[in-house]
Amino acid sequence: MSELIDNSKYRKGKLKELILKLHGGEDPKKVREELISTLQQIPYGEVVEVEQELISEGLPETEVLKLCDVHGEVLEGHIDQSGARVVPEGHPVDVFTKENRELLKVTDKAQMLIGTLNSVNEEDFKEYALKILSCFNDLMDVDKHYKRKEYLVFPFLEKYEVTGPPKVMWGKHDEIREQLKGCIEILRNAELTKSDLEEADEILFAPVLKALADMTKKEEEILFPMCMDKLTTDDWWQIHRQTLDFGFTLYDPVVEWKPQGIREDGPEMAGVLSGSQTVQLPSGSFTAGEIMAILNTVPVDMTFVDRNDKVKYFTQGIERIFTRSRSIINRDVRLCHPPGSVHIIEKILEDFKSGRTSRAPFWIQRQGRFIHIEYFALRDENGQYLGTLEVSQDLTNARTLEGEKRILSYNDKKE
Repeated sequence: MSELIDNSKYRKGKLKELILKLHGGEDPKKVREELISTLQQIPYGEVVEVEQELISEGLPETEVLKLCDVHGEVLEGHIDQSGARVVPEGHPVDVFTKENRELLKVTDKAQMLIGTLNSVNEEDFKEYALKILSCFNDLMDVDKHYKRKEYLVFPFLEKYEVTGPPKVMWGKHDEIREQLKGCIEILRNAELTKSDLEEADEILFAPVLKALADMTKKEEEILFPMCMDKLTTDDWWQIHRQTLDFGFTLYDPVVEWKPQGIREDGPEMAGVLSGSQTVQLPSGSFTAGEIMAILNTVPVDMTFVDRNDKVKYFTQGIERIFTRSRSIINRDVRLCHPPGSVHIIEKILEDFKSGRTSRAPFWIQRQGRFIHIEYFALRDENGQYLGTLEVSQDLTNARTLEGEKRILSYNDKKE
């Protein structure tokens, strides 16, 4: 046992020495060579412990954040995960990891599009830029992934006195979010040219795409294995129960995780209505189960967007007109529409919030069907804006009706 302790102490001491060399300005290549020759592999938990110790000893978090990427490059491929626990399907860590796979698909697509920009002629450039913008819109969805880490996972780490590394990672999240916003702003510029985009790639696009990919490695090689060691099953259950408050990123879990022996009536269920509980309204009442049945039975698709422009709910009827998945929950509604129509969505929201209008109807032909789409402003009894309701309905059959059909002519044959 003493030998294991001594080995751990030596590795951590050496890793600390190497990180301080990086902060002292030494060439990362030389530090990496020294790492390989002296340590070979470092257990994931020791990487976190060393970073925590350095911050506790007075190394500013801002300095750790500044060289966070350099640390990652030096350690890449040399983190020992042999002791990591198996993650059950549907577990919050499994969801985080599968979201990372989707994020990496989009970063790869964005890099491919930008990399082939030279082959695009001027006539096709605008359409090409919109494809790149669509990628960055999707990548902005990482905000939900990061918020679940920040508000659900990090508090539990702090409970177990792991405080420094989460703060550093949170700082990196903020950097990535700001860079993504900058990318989207540039790509939405109507005056954007090919040379502008090429310049932006070097300054902003390439760095943020790399930062996103690097963050997935930090999570999967260090953060998540350490969290699996530190957090209890009950901790993870509380995280799981609150996940939908923030939403998923580009992925909707197929398996619903529920560990054995966990009760669903704990404090994490506060505010959640069971199917038998009653909701009382001025004109009557119904149970939560009845509400869900009503919303999922009416022959329309409904999506609710709150006053902060975040998608909060959608109906789940059998015959949906537009596909929806829970990955849109808490997503900015602007990012749920093609880039070319975002300005229309913004105008509708602006008009609803200002009180200029409260309805915006549209209709389209889709695969031989006539689809009616209408946006409604939701307001309270004082006229204050609460959000927007999108209602979509297939009116193909209704438009063919003639004459009348009275209730007395009812029969049980499907029409």
